[in-house]
Amino acid sequence: MVKKLSYTPREAMAVSASRLIKNGDRVIVGTGLPLVAAILAKHTHARDAILIMEAGPYDGYPLALPSCVADPRGFYRVPLICDPVQLMGQFLQKGRIDVGFLGGAQIDKYGNVNSTCIGDYRHPQVRLEGSGGASDIAALARRFYIIIAHEARRLVERVDYLTSPGWQCYRDFSSRKLVRREELGLRGGPEAVVTTMGIMKFDQDTKEMYVAEYFAHLGITPDMIKENTGFKIDVSRAVPAEPPTGEELDILRTLVDPEGIFMN
Repeated sequence: MVKKLSYTPREAMAVSASRLIKNGDRVIVGTGLPLVAAILAKHTHARDAILIMEAGPYDGYPLALPSCVADPRGFYRVPLICDPVQLMGQFLQKGRIDVGFLGGAQIDKYGNVNSTCIGDYRHPQVRLEGSGGASDIAALARRFYIIIAHEARRLVERVDYLTSPGWQCYRDFSSRKLVRREELGLRGGPEAVVTTMGIMKFDQDTKEMYVAEYFAHLGITPDMIKENTGFKIDVSRAVPAEPPTGEELDILRTLVDPEGIFMN
């Protein structure tokens, strides 16, 4: 009898996110699960992916998980250390970044991300860390992915503050009128949202989010996703996601994050 693997929603999310990275991709990542997913991909199917962190290390392959993008562990034996002008100018603005990985407090049905505040900007209920390089990455990477816990308060009809642009975003903040990102000259766009319940993608025509895969191996159903999403979401195309393999979980737990910095 084959023993059933045991894992958490966060581990399933990290594995699913890592699989979105292709071998040879130039990937710019932020702190947390995006960093975990990128390093996991480097240890498995995408060994030739180039890992870049906002603080400057280019083509990193850290032996220990950095606690943030400025952690010295991320600079171990890198061939190049960029300053922010080089990274955002010579690589990102020139279209040399294939993949961006973002997190956030809220995301709406068009893939707009809020990492600035909850509530009104001038009198917020919660003030968050802000953009950093997230807005630049969302606007200029060839494609980007979002990692977020799946809760109705996080997947919302309209973000409280648009930090990073999705498929339809504001021409200006005074009118809050949504326009297609290509009208604003933005490159790429969000391709997928990886949550603790599954993988969401965006319709080719409407650019609205839909459920592509759900974590049936964790007991998640399409109806559960609908109940935990703050807007009406299409589940008609949803299929069960491929569960993590024993090898992926072992590498994740013993090599990528053995201390449980982000997995616990």
